[in-house]
Amino acid sequence: MTTIDEFAAGFGEEPGYLDFASVGPLGRSVIEEEQAQLELLRRARFGSLGSLDRQDERVRAAVAAVSGFRADQVCFQPNTSSGLMHVMFGLTGGVLLSPAEFPSVTFAAARASDSLGVLNPTWLDTAGGPVTPGVIRNQLTQNTAAVAVSLVDFRTGYLADLEGIRQVIGDRLLIVDAIQGFGVVDAPFEVADVVVSGGQKWLRAGWSTGFLAMSDRAAERLTPVFSGFSATDEDLPLDEILPPTRGVAAFSISNPDPIAQARLAAALEDIARVGVAAISARLAEKVSRIIELADEYAVAVSSSRAEHERAGIVVLEPAVDQLTVLSASLFNHGVTVTTRQNTVRLSPHVSTDEDSFDMLRASFTGYASAITV
Repeated sequence: MTTIDEFAAGFGEEPGYLDFASVGPLGRSVIEEEQAQLELLRRARFGSLGSLDRQDERVRAAVAAVSGFRADQVCFQPNTSSGLMHVMFGLTGGVLLSPAEFPSVTFAAARASDSLGVLNPTWLDTAGGPVTPGVIRNQLTQNTAAVAVSLVDFRTGYLADLEGIRQVIGDRLLIVDAIQGFGVVDAPFEVADVVVSGGQKWLRAGWSTGFLAMSDRAAERLTPVFSGFSATDEDLPLDEILPPTRGVAAFSISNPDPIAQARLAAALEDIARVGVAAISARLAEKVSRIIELADEYAVAVSSSRAEHERAGIVVLEPAVDQLTVLSASLFNHGVTVTTRQNTVRLSPHVSTDEDSFDMLRASFTGYASAITV
C-alpha cells in the first residue's frame, strides 16, 4: 500500500497549476515507465521487445483493478472519443443524452445516427440544470435503449448519481463518459454497462491513453461496427477475413501503442496502491479550500458545494463585467485555469501545494482590489 502523501509526492507540477480537468501533468512513475519502454525499443536487444507485447494484458488488468470490471471486459483505446464512437455506432435504438454533454458524446451519437440510421438520439431537456435521475426518468420512452451521461460534467463539475440513474432506467444500457472523474471519484462503476475514459486528465498518463469497459450484456447488445484485424480470434489473420471476436475485444481496429499502454498501466497501478477512496478524500479537501477562498473574496461559486454532488472541479461565475478582471488577475499571478462561457473553472489535484493556494489567494486579492477601486 502507498499513503496519500507518498502518492502526491510522486508529482512535480509547477505551483499555480489548477487545470487538471483539461490535462494532468505527468507523474514520476509514468515518465520513468515511458523512458524504460522507449529504451527497450531504442536498443531492440534480442528478446527484450517481448515487454511491449505484454503491455495489453497489463493495462487491462490495471483498468480492472480500479474500475471493478474484469480484465476481459476491458479494451484499450487511444482516447475517450474513440471509445464513444465504437459504442454509439454499435448501438441500435434510442439513446437519451443531454445536448450539453462534452462533444465527444454528442458528436458520436449524431454521427452514428446520420451514418447508419439505426441510432436515434433523444436530447434530454434539463432546463439548464444537471442530469439527474428524476430528469432522466421523466423523459424515458419505450424506445430508449440506452442512457449516456458524464460521470462529472465538464462545465459545471456536477457529479452524476450513477446508482440513482441505474434505478430509474431499469435494464437499459447505462453509458458513462468517465474522463472527468476516473481515478479521483470513488464511483459505483459496477452499475454501468459501458465506461469510457481517457488517461490524459485525472489519471495523469498523458495523451493517446484510454479504455473502453463493457459489461457482458453490453457486449452482446452492441455491434462492433469498427472491428479490425486485431479484433479476431487469430493473432494475425492472413488470407481470409475473419468475423469479430466476442466481447469488448471486438471493438478494436489495429494493434495499440504499447508504450501508451505502459504509461496508462503505470498511472493506474499507482492509483490502485493508494486507493481511489483516499485520493477522493484528499481532493475533496483541496476543493473545499478553493471554495472557502472564493467565499472569502466574494467570488461567486456556481458549482455545487455538496461533496456528494462534486468531484475535482470548482466553477466561478463572477459578474459578466468582472470576468476579464478575474481572468487577468489569475493570469498575472501565474494561476492556470480554464475560462469559458463567462465562467472560470479551477481543478486541483492531490498534489496541489501551499504555494498554489498562496498564488490563488493573491489572485483573488488583486481581483477584489480592482473591482472595488
